[in-house]
Amino acid sequence: MSVNKEIKRITTHTLQSMKHDGEKIAMLTSYDFSMATIVDDAGMDIILVGDSASNVMAGHETTLPITLDQMIYHAASVVRAAKRALIVVDLPFGSYQGNSKEALNSAIRIMKEAGAHAVKLEGGIEVRESVERIITAGIPVMGHLGLTPQSIYKFGTYTVRAKEEAEAQKLKDDALILQEAGCFGVVLEKIPAKLAEEVTKSLRIPTIGIGAGPSCDGQVLVINDMLGLTKGFKPRFLRQYLDLYQEINGAVKSYVNDVKTQSFPNEKEQY
Repeated sequence: MSVNKEIKRITTHTLQSMKHDGEKIAMLTSYDFSMATIVDDAGMDIILVGDSASNVMAGHETTLPITLDQMIYHAASVVRAAKRALIVVDLPFGSYQGNSKEALNSAIRIMKEAGAHAVKLEGGIEVRESVERIITAGIPVMGHLGLTPQSIYKFGTYTVRAKEEAEAQKLKDDALILQEAGCFGVVLEKIPAKLAEEVTKSLRIPTIGIGAGPSCDGQVLVINDMLGLTKGFKPRFLRQYLDLYQEINGAVKSYVNDVKTQSFPNEKEQY
């Protein structure tokens, strides 16, 4: 029997047990009450309120523009829906980098105003002080290594990270640093599967992969991509489970047609 079935609310402790028992961790993003209700109900372990909301909800090109206030709004909507999943919220760009006091204040606001269970931030040794300071306040932190979208202008591209030996070594070191600093888990994004396997084996804490192969302790996708709500975004790591863009588009066209031809509302649809 999976750990997963026996518990009322997933905690960081549950995730640790799942890694120990070899049970994979399922994680998806959500940004609003309706979607989070469905995702939680389906048995999700972790719901990530990702700064990817900047792209899929607000239409920005990068994750950089989304604000802390906006992240809190999305997170609070998700928290109201989720009865079982652990809710992890991204600290947005500019709310933690280079200033551990600001990082702590941002994390406290997310926990108090949204009611979230944990925060996630990008980077390794550069954010160690922020990680430690947030954890000292009793707030769980998840790390994020590999392709870190908030640093996109530094990288200049969304291609696979850590293919070169030096960057791969830094990633391995950073993963251990994050574990030592007290992170309860770490997301590995768009790195070679072999490297992700090495990192996963080297850590006591769970790894969650996105484009990082099958050896991670869990997997995460952006729900809008996974359901085919986003048009034309099909990276290699994405498995699209539905084509909701077409489905919804068709339904809306039918509605428009029914209104125009006066077949909606019919006699049964009026008082």
